[in-house]
Amino acid sequence: MPERRPRTAALFAAVCLTLVTALCLAFAVAAPPARADTVPVTDISSDFESGTTQGWAARGPETVAVSTAAAHQGTHSLAVTGRTDSWQGPALSLLDTAQQGTAYTLSVWVRLASGESATPVRLSIERQWQGAAAYETVASGVTATSDGWARLSGTYTPASSVDVLKVYVETASGTPSFLIDDFTMTHLPAVPIQQDIPSLKDVLAPDFTVGAAVGRPQLLGVHADLLKKHFGSITPGNALKWDATEPTEGAFTFTDADPIVDFATANGIKVRGHTLVWHDQTPAWVFRDADGNTMTPTPANKALLLSRLENHIRAVMGRYQGRMYAWDVVNEVLDESQSDGLRHSMWYQITGTDYIADAFRTAHAVDPGAELCLNDYNTTVPARRQTLYTLVGTLKAQGVPIDCVGHQMHGNLQWPSASDTAATIEQFAQLGVDQQITEMDVSVYTDNTSSYTTIPDAALTQQAAEYKALFDVYRSHRADISAVTLWGLADDDSWLDSFPVNRLDAPLLFDRQLQAKAAYWSIVGQSPTSPPTSPPTTPPTTPPTTPPTTPPAGDVEAPSAPTGLAVSATTADSVTLTWNASTDNVGVTGYDVYRDGTRVSTVTTTTYTDTGLAPSTTHSYTVKAHDAAGNASPASAAVTATTRAAGGSTGCTAAYHVDSDWGSGFTATVTVTNTGTSATRSWKVAWRWSGKQKITNAWNTNATQSGTSVTATAMSYNGTLAPAAATTFGFQAGNTGANPAPTLTCTAA
Repeated sequence: MPERRPRTAALFAAVCLTLVTALCLAFAVAAPPARADTVPVTDISSDFESGTTQGWAARGPETVAVSTAAAHQGTHSLAVTGRTDSWQGPALSLLDTAQQGTAYTLSVWVRLASGESATPVRLSIERQWQGAAAYETVASGVTATSDGWARLSGTYTPASSVDVLKVYVETASGTPSFLIDDFTMTHLPAVPIQQDIPSLKDVLAPDFTVGAAVGRPQLLGVHADLLKKHFGSITPGNALKWDATEPTEGAFTFTDADPIVDFATANGIKVRGHTLVWHDQTPAWVFRDADGNTMTPTPANKALLLSRLENHIRAVMGRYQGRMYAWDVVNEVLDESQSDGLRHSMWYQITGTDYIADAFRTAHAVDPGAELCLNDYNTTVPARRQTLYTLVGTLKAQGVPIDCVGHQMHGNLQWPSASDTAATIEQFAQLGVDQQITEMDVSVYTDNTSSYTTIPDAALTQQAAEYKALFDVYRSHRADISAVTLWGLADDDSWLDSFPVNRLDAPLLFDRQLQAKAAYWSIVGQSPTSPPTSPPTTPPTTPPTTPPTTPPAGDVEAPSAPTGLAVSATTADSVTLTWNASTDNVGVTGYDVYRDGTRVSTVTTTTYTDTGLAPSTTHSYTVKAHDAAGNASPASAAVTATTRAAGGSTGCTAAYHVDSDWGSGFTATVTVTNTGTSATRSWKVAWRWSGKQKITNAWNTNATQSGTSVTATAMSYNGTLAPAAATTFGFQAGNTGANPAPTLTCTAA
């Protein structure tokens, strides 16, 4: 069972909290504070006082059993013995309880068995979908002992399709026996966002684009509402990093990145790519030589490492060619403790600064239209600022296509100063590069040891003043800054809850229930009608109950609204719809399809073809889910569809071009052009290789290869082509022989 990697970084204590380019998507130290009008709901409680395991089971060969040796409260707990690996421990299924898009607070008390040595423990999530497993850490940084109980607590928001979802307790290392007790899972009912306040992106539109770093949970429910209202750009916080996209060599996965980019495309939001090359969150295999050993500085290893860098950039950037307005190509190259001011990472040790130049040149070749940024933190510190300034100037003089310098701008209530920030922007403006604020947040702490259980109003007021001072600098330098990105959407999901220590922080513009804070109002230049106050952090008082194992009688809970409603095909007299399955506490039994507000059919699947329609006619569709008790969900988001014109023809051609061929592989671009007299709704390109070519990665298409036969079909966003319009897709392929161009066949629908 793979071990989750903790986030780590070196301390830059002389100036500020050390900064890490990581977005923690699931962790929070304390339960989200409740607003005065919100009562937490207890979804699961396990106290083991019944003398049963209450659904908890072993993950492996270890033994899980109720114990009376010690208890956090009462007389019973759950003991785990006979462990042979650190990932083994008690697990509980959340599949029938947790709802996608809801933020849950998970809490459990842990104690080591008598005689065991102190060991760090973790609360983790295992999720699976169609046999593919993923693991996420909910809470860590806690050391358990045998002489007392330690609490693990964090938040988790299910955001992916799953057929297995479990919470479990594990150790960071070793196999000590331990006990758990008083597990709870609670959630706060969603509070609607404030729709009547100014949109941040509209207020700042005359100055620059404003964005937020997100993960998949932020694409759901009220989080999505907040994102769409206030932000014109998003940055995938973790989904595009090397460990997320190419965990093993040549095996690319975009499970988390694709939904984020697709969400942005569907909602007219720009996307910043983050990040292609970094010393952190890079798999160990990247720095292994041809024999599997850790690389040393040799010409062969340099060539191998730069080849891997090129392949990775071509695959990841190529997939999203034309869909990212900017990329953090290289991240965090500075280290003021070194004589040259540069970070002596494995990249640097093996290649010198060539990895930086090669990364930018490759990135420009793959997507010439994207703005390419060199991103770093603490750039307002004079020594770091000067090193970066010199580096960028030198590389640009060598023709390296650096378009942009990214200033992360992680700060706190006292740092950085407005004057230092202005000096930094003005110095880099001399290089003629664009500048972007890429990861801004303002911690409510000014040291590495303090901790609040409730954030004081005075701290939030001071935070608002710091935000205003910095945004005033940004706006006064609007000619040099094109974008400002916050490192998170709201306080309910921030990396600062676990860095540099585990503690409650509130570094963003919206609070843990997505309501505007004083910091927000300081930027938009208005005052709220009723000033926000710090919500209490009182833990849930709802009496714990064990969830029923069978649905309650008299079911009154409605299914969730269907999501992802889309038009998959049209003809002159029909429209085909697809959508994502809804969830329900008992079970969804069907879906009602509405055309122009009138129900036209009830189906049990997640697709429907509406027939008998008039040509060239536009209709609006929604779908509702219902269960056996007759409870109906809210309607899905509406989509519109226009039937084809009668008598129109469809057709297409496909043109093939090899962009780069390095002997053992190549990249190619295919241009699809609509040659018909009516718009296409989809297209398919097919060909047969004459040699040993094998596609390893593709972008802007769904490509499959069987033997020498290849089929490439349209994505949801590029299948519709007006007459004479064109789109492109591309791919990377391996090859061991001749590489003649194939004959392509294009079919339009």
